[in-house]
Amino acid sequence: MAGPRTAAAPARSIRSLTLTWLAVALFAVTGCGGDSTPSPTGQPAGEPTAASDPLADGDPLADGGGTAVDTPTSAAAAPAVVDPCSLVSRQEAEQLAGTTLNEPRKVKATCTYTAPPSGPTAQVEVFVGAGAKKILDVNRNLGHELRELPGVGDEAYAEDRVVYVHKGGQWVSVRLVRLNDPAENRQGLEAVARQVADRL
Repeated sequence: MAGPRTAAAPARSIRSLTLTWLAVALFAVTGCGGDSTPSPTGQPAGEPTAASDPLADGDPLADGGGTAVDTPTSAAAAPAVVDPCSLVSRQEAEQLAGTTLNEPRKVKATCTYTAPPSGPTAQVEVFVGAGAKKILDVNRNLGHELRELPGVGDEAYAEDRVVYVHKGGQWVSVRLVRLNDPAENRQGLEAVARQVADRL
């Protein structure tokens, strides 16, 4: 007969998810940097010059002549900016973590609730945007077992300690750090996924 489960397996799972989360966060931060390399013309890179600007002097459309060209608007406009801390309240995060948590700490597209040093290990992280989808893709490629959550947003998935929600072009992931049996978190994480979808 197999012996009782220990905290080793959940700890390894948490370390694996943490490495994935940190890698995606680094990807998101480094991907935001602009190109500061000066252009050969002395103008900032990316700005049109007189030679490259189709609306510069001499172009028949610059002064209203010729045939106007329709500029199509993007059918898939970027989703509105969402405050990650508005998707999961402190009270909801505490219910999920099973303990008291500190006030949320917001950094760009993430919102993190941490437990006081005197309390048990617990943390709830909300990630909004392309980084949330990146986490899903990475974990899927790593062979993590994902469960589809039907009826939640446009699509939603769950694994042991993370849920992913997609609605209206916006991706959100909610990650729970807790030293317990992951099965105990399943119902709470799925409830949070539904709440997030309702608020997007």
